[in-house]
Amino acid sequence: METTTQKKWLAVFPGQGAQHVGMAKSLHEQFKVARETFEEASDAVKKDLRKLCFDGPESDLTLTENTQPCLLTASVAAFRVAQTEIGFKPHLVAGHSLGEYSALVAAGALPLATAAAWVRERGASMQKAVPAGQGTMAAVLNLDDSKIDALCAQATEAARAKRATGAAEDLTVEAIVQPANFNSPGQIVIAGSTDAVAEAVALIKAGGEFAGSKAIPLQVSAPFHCSLMRPARDRMAELFQANPKVGALACEYIPNRTARVTRESGIVLELLVEQVDHPVLWRQSMTSALSLGFKHGIEFGPGKVLQGLMKRIASGAGLEFAMQGFGEADSLSALETSLKG
Repeated sequence: METTTQKKWLAVFPGQGAQHVGMAKSLHEQFKVARETFEEASDAVKKDLRKLCFDGPESDLTLTENTQPCLLTASVAAFRVAQTEIGFKPHLVAGHSLGEYSALVAAGALPLATAAAWVRERGASMQKAVPAGQGTMAAVLNLDDSKIDALCAQATEAARAKRATGAAEDLTVEAIVQPANFNSPGQIVIAGSTDAVAEAVALIKAGGEFAGSKAIPLQVSAPFHCSLMRPARDRMAELFQANPKVGALACEYIPNRTARVTRESGIVLELLVEQVDHPVLWRQSMTSALSLGFKHGIEFGPGKVLQGLMKRIASGAGLEFAMQGFGEADSLSALETSLKG
């Protein structure tokens, strides 16, 4: 039987989409370290992140350049409360997309102030990379990995053919659609130009070799994690060159780009650059954690998205995994009980 001292804890941090008005408010009200976290990040971006997180309005919070530092701060605040109040120490960290920055702050590799400034610029540059309305994303359900490349290739070809004949809207970005997030068994998100994504959705609806799958268009402001994000990637590379220092990792982490566990801090910035225009290998990352015997995890921050994904990933592998969330003060006692048990 696994004892408390034998437990290995995985800490995960959510990405864009988990945010909501009011997130981390109770943590801020009850814990000094949470208030200090918000002050530190707000000073770094010269914006009142507390007001954005607690009061919104939602239209402001969901602006990508605001969402990213706000979500980072709320997630790190939750982690620091667990760290200072009940002595939580992770053995392994990972974050989904933006959440990778939160994970690296938790692991001691990045100062919060630096990460907050970087993700604000990351959000702004990702939004600017593709003109409004010219890029989008869709969730594809129940389609094998082996067929996702074929789907994207056929949709890209169809979109380009229509543009060549003039039978398509006038878009300035390249006609392309690619896998963006490998989230869990049977759930892959694709991203690209609006016309190419629409062609992919149409191919799935038509059945044929993609019969049995389903496509759900997503309400997003840009086509994240695909090659259309190259301008944002270049911008992040510039930022990192100006401040290339990364601290030693206090624990192992799993980069989105490789899905391989590492403690090598020298590769952190290179992988964060590549992450911008390459797919998030989340399912593969969590599979790596499972293969190392991890059975316990905590999602730090708002929402339960990563808990749901991990349930499906572990179930698909025939394994058990207990993951709980911690984003507000009322769940601290339950977290402490889990750590002691």
